[in-house]
Amino acid sequence: MRHRKDHRKLSRTASHRRAVLRNLVTALFQYERIETSVAKAKEARRVAERMITFAKRGDIAARRHVARFVMPAQASPGNGGPDVIQKLFDTIAPWYAERQGGYTRILRLGHRLGDAGETCYLELVKSAEQKETERQARLSAEEAREEAKKGAKAAKKKAEAAKGEGGPVEKPKRGRKKSGDDVSAPARRRGKTGVKTG
Repeated sequence: MRHRKDHRKLSRTASHRRAVLRNLVTALFQYERIETSVAKAKEARRVAERMITFAKRGDIAARRHVARFVMPAQASPGNGGPDVIQKLFDTIAPWYAERQGGYTRILRLGHRLGDAGETCYLELVKSAEQKETERQARLSAEEAREEAKKGAKAAKKKAEAAKGEGGPVEKPKRGRKKSGDDVSAPARRRGKTGVKTG
């Protein structure tokens, strides 16, 4: 029986368990979706939702409380991303201004091949408007990449045309040369034993 058992120990010491949860929650706020085991996701969800509630308060005490748990150096500005704590307070918390809890969801994926552990996505819940704007941003970025590829191909063709202005060079045809007098011997083939037979 697990009467009065509050949480999962995750087969770790207290310090290791805290470090794992800190890493999971920081990664969740950084990437907005992470893949992990179901047990770890359920434990990380408890902490992540508390951190979002603190971020919705937005005062200095709440910022200090979050800074004790969420690791700011995970995505420092030097690494190309915004500070995770700043992202939590400035970007993520306003998404849930009108929502009372339920900021994350768990989507089960199935079992891992290695150890048959049950895996899932732990992700932040987003509104339909947010999903649509993200989809439009992805589509526009993909179109820009395609245009860049087409531009690079066109530039390459122009460079090849300028390089070979002397006219088209005829490439030799592939295959065996055929002449009227040449008669080749029949091809040898391998038998069951691997020895060539003729």
